[in-house]
Amino acid sequence: MSAMSRRALLAGAASAGLVACTTGPGLAGSRWVAAPELANLPPPAPREFRAAWVATVANIDWPSRKGLSAAEQQAEVLALLDQAAALKLNAIILQIRTSADALYESALEPWSEYLTGTQGQSPGYDPLALWIAEAHRRGIELHAWFNPFRARQSSATSALAGTHLSQTQPDWVKRYGDQLWIDPGEPGAADHTLAVFMDVLQRYDVDGIHIDDYFYPYPINDSSPSKAEIDFPDQPSWQRYLDGGGMLTRADWRRRNVDDLIERLYNGIRQTKPWVRFGISPFGLPRPDLRPPGITGFSQYHKLYADVERWLAEGWLDYLVPQLYWPIAQRPQAFAPLLEAWHGLNPKGRHVWPGLFTSRITDKADSWQPDEVLSQIALVREQRPGTGHAHFSMVALSQNRKGLADALKAGPYAEPALVPATPWLTDRLPDATVLTVSAAADGQWRLRLRPAARRHAAWLHQDGRWSFRLLTQAETLLPAAGLDAIVVSAINRIGQEGLRAGYALQP
Repeated sequence: MSAMSRRALLAGAASAGLVACTTGPGLAGSRWVAAPELANLPPPAPREFRAAWVATVANIDWPSRKGLSAAEQQAEVLALLDQAAALKLNAIILQIRTSADALYESALEPWSEYLTGTQGQSPGYDPLALWIAEAHRRGIELHAWFNPFRARQSSATSALAGTHLSQTQPDWVKRYGDQLWIDPGEPGAADHTLAVFMDVLQRYDVDGIHIDDYFYPYPINDSSPSKAEIDFPDQPSWQRYLDGGGMLTRADWRRRNVDDLIERLYNGIRQTKPWVRFGISPFGLPRPDLRPPGITGFSQYHKLYADVERWLAEGWLDYLVPQLYWPIAQRPQAFAPLLEAWHGLNPKGRHVWPGLFTSRITDKADSWQPDEVLSQIALVREQRPGTGHAHFSMVALSQNRKGLADALKAGPYAEPALVPATPWLTDRLPDATVLTVSAAADGQWRLRLRPAARRHAAWLHQDGRWSFRLLTQAETLLPAAGLDAIVVSAINRIGQEGLRAGYALQP
């Protein structure tokens, strides 16, 4: 912006009576005036889904161990969210149902043992409510992550609570290997699982509902020399289906059981809170006949009975996070072709944000190096700019393994980013932001924004260039040095930007 055009702009704004505020002592009588001509000068807001899973099962990420006091658990929540904010992550995917249990106040399922060490024992507060409030205070989305069918994980040690599904509805729960699983073919069990999702959706201000890759369980093998695969023990529900005149094969029937839950869940979210996004994180390989040349490996379509390609084609989800947990150079599961394959199976244009196996960075001999994760982020940006990714899991970032967090802060996460908008969902566009600027102590400007919004995008013109900021509070302080123009806009729940408002400093 030239000096002449700026003077003309300010003169026009002042003559129109668009003075936003007058400063107090300390900044020499300067004042800020509304300058709508500035609104379209900054570039578009940077967009990228930057998420981390926070796994609670087996205390992978949080709490760090069973039996911590409520105060200790809460301190860990705040520390993890502070680290996420410092990294400029914009979403946390928090596991709140690991095994037909709850990390929140629930009348449907017992408290998780991963909190107190005893299933059914209250930690003395509502963890999900705390996570949501503190994430939102930092401008971070909170997506509630459920395991839909697992009923007991192999590392569990607590006695099962009397209210656990295995005790109240034992016919719905099957032992498979060293775990317990809810049978997706039991109509009552499917209804119960859907009720659990809808209960959280109705009572909590979540930004997303998220499920992982455990549908029917990953197959296990017997101890015979042939290592034969053990079939999932759903004979009673399968026989009832046949007795009722069912004509599908057993594999197709199992896939239909999972399909029905996905469709009912997506429709339930749309009817209840249309702005909440539904995300699924499946195993990273598509169906064998839909893979790129040279890609080989496990088929979730045939073994987990997960028809992910159908869910994309039908539009029964808002975002897909395929677990691309292999290094770029691993040709049978090559990262770049798989990323493009999932995008190519996406006729309705849903979000595709790959999951990265960040926790493969360890102190072990087979550890990844940080450059692998940095290169995968760069590859996603190159192939599909403006999309995003998710890290499994937060512990690798919070521990700054091999300097990864530092490298992200200095490199790809140096600038904040907004979550990509989801325009096929419904939410009202925000009103134009009204900005009031006043002088604060120590050479700073105090910005007040109204109406209140969880996130405001802000572009600051300092020393001749625009920089982007994400404002998460109704009031914030900014250094005054070199700052002569501000453009702001509010962001709604589905990531859409409201009208921009421009303001300029008049000496």
